[in-house]
Amino acid sequence: MIRRFLLPILLLALAPALFAQTQTLRLATLAPDGSPWMRELRAAAEQVKAETGGRVEIRYFPGGVMGNDQAVLRRIRQGGQLQGGVLTSSELSLVYPDAPVYTLPFMFANWAEIDRVRPKVDPLLASGFAERGFHMLGASGVGFAYLMSAKPMAGVEDVRRAKLWVPQNDAIAEMTFREGGASPIPLPIGDVFTSLQTGMVDMVANTPAGTVALQWHGRLKSLYDLPLVYVVGFIVVDQRAWARIAPADQAIVDRIFKAASARVDQTIRRDDVAALEAMKKQGLTVVTPTPTDAEYFREVGRRVLARLEAEQGISPAILKAIRDAKAAGAAPAGGQP
Repeated sequence: MIRRFLLPILLLALAPALFAQTQTLRLATLAPDGSPWMRELRAAAEQVKAETGGRVEIRYFPGGVMGNDQAVLRRIRQGGQLQGGVLTSSELSLVYPDAPVYTLPFMFANWAEIDRVRPKVDPLLASGFAERGFHMLGASGVGFAYLMSAKPMAGVEDVRRAKLWVPQNDAIAEMTFREGGASPIPLPIGDVFTSLQTGMVDMVANTPAGTVALQWHGRLKSLYDLPLVYVVGFIVVDQRAWARIAPADQAIVDRIFKAASARVDQTIRRDDVAALEAMKKQGLTVVTPTPTDAEYFREVGRRVLARLEAEQGISPAILKAIRDAKAAGAAPAGGQP
């Protein structure tokens, strides 16, 4: 009986000493070192170390050196080599099915819709990650992804004939392209560069800035000018590692990473424009879809969404939040969106 009372007292007595130790969060990411995102992440890490007096350190493993998404998630769960990662929604869908909600096909038409939706939906996603053992440090938009081909392309038939890459474990992307009549090839994102070189794939979907950062652009000749999905990267940390950080330091880390994520959100829009212009100067052709083809692809998106709703592949509450936020910004009849 005495032992039962003494143990909590002992743990409370030891807590200040435990929290005083330096807590190191090791995060893996596919983002190449030197990319704009990595520059922001490293700046955030330096600020965290300074403001916590060295009690919290962030170390990164960029460029996919820790392996693909499954390897990274396995290492995070094991809790030794990694405590977190900077991962895309397709990678995190393995642990949280709602993570890919922003990449629903043709869900968003422009940046104005994104700006209305994200303040409502980001907190819902953070709660969902927490329920699955992850603390969401931040979420950063990577931009709108477009179909890009190593061959000339004009429309629907070119997509159907393509050797089209989709991210491994991205069930929504695979469902979308199969619904549209294509035969997608799922691969880890780290294998795409080599696959473009060998001809194993000849069509990809990515943002202009992401394409340049991953050095795919040298193999691509055309871009289909129809926003396919909005891509978001999440910074997540295993809650076991997060709990070892003192609450006051947690608040500092949260504040710094949310500010860094907001800066990435803003700079990526400029980076995408600059990357597209650079690719066009290197010979990339931008193809405008015909109204018929554009409607065909949007109808595919509607069918995929209807299927996901019927199967509850995405939480109804999150879909409602998206629709409500989009509707709140809709123009009155006769006005402009």
